[in-house]
Amino acid sequence: MLYIIRHGRTDWNDLHKLQGRTDVPLNESGRSMAREAAVKYRDVHFDICYCSPLVRAKQTAEILLEGRDVPIVFDDRLKEMSFGSYEGIENSFAIPDCPINVFFKDPAHYTDPPGGAESIDDLFKRTGEFLEELVYPKIKEGRDVLIVGHGAMNSSIVCRIMERTRDRFWEAGIENCVLKQLI
Repeated sequence: MLYIIRHGRTDWNDLHKLQGRTDVPLNESGRSMAREAAVKYRDVHFDICYCSPLVRAKQTAEILLEGRDVPIVFDDRLKEMSFGSYEGIENSFAIPDCPINVFFKDPAHYTDPPGGAESIDDLFKRTGEFLEELVYPKIKEGRDVLIVGHGAMNSSIVCRIMERTRDRFWEAGIENCVLKQLI
C-alpha cells in the first residue's frame, strides 16, 4: 500500500503565506493535528516512511510515528514546490495580478514561473523519479509506504499515480494531517 499525508499547520498556513521551500516549523495547532493523526491512524501499518526534510514535515512524521518501529527516510525530492521570490507573500489572492495565483486557480495554464519559482514539469519530474526509484520497488515487494510531505508536492504524487492531467492538479484536496491511500 502507498499512503500520503500532508504536514500539520504552521503559523504561515494561518497567515495565508506561501511557504514553498521556506522552512517553517509546526505551530501548536499543527503539533496537535499530528498527535490526533497518530491516534487516528495507529492501526495503519507502515514499513517505511519517506519524508520531506523540511521541518514541518519532519516534525509531523516524528509525532505521527512516535513509538512505532518505522524508519523515516528524508529525501530532497519530497520538498515542497518552490515559489521562488513569492515565498512569504501574504494573501496572494488579494493581489489581482500576482502571477503565482495561476498555479492555484488554473494549473493547466501555469507556465514560465516568475521569480525563480519551480515549474509543474520540474515538480512532476522529481516526484516521478522518486516514485520510480524508491516507492514502486517497495510496493512490488509488498511493503506499506508512507510519504509525509506538502500540499503541492503531494498533489503531484497523486497526479502521477492517478494519471491526472494538470487541470486536475488540486482535485485530491490535500488537507493537513489527513491520510490518503493511493495504491
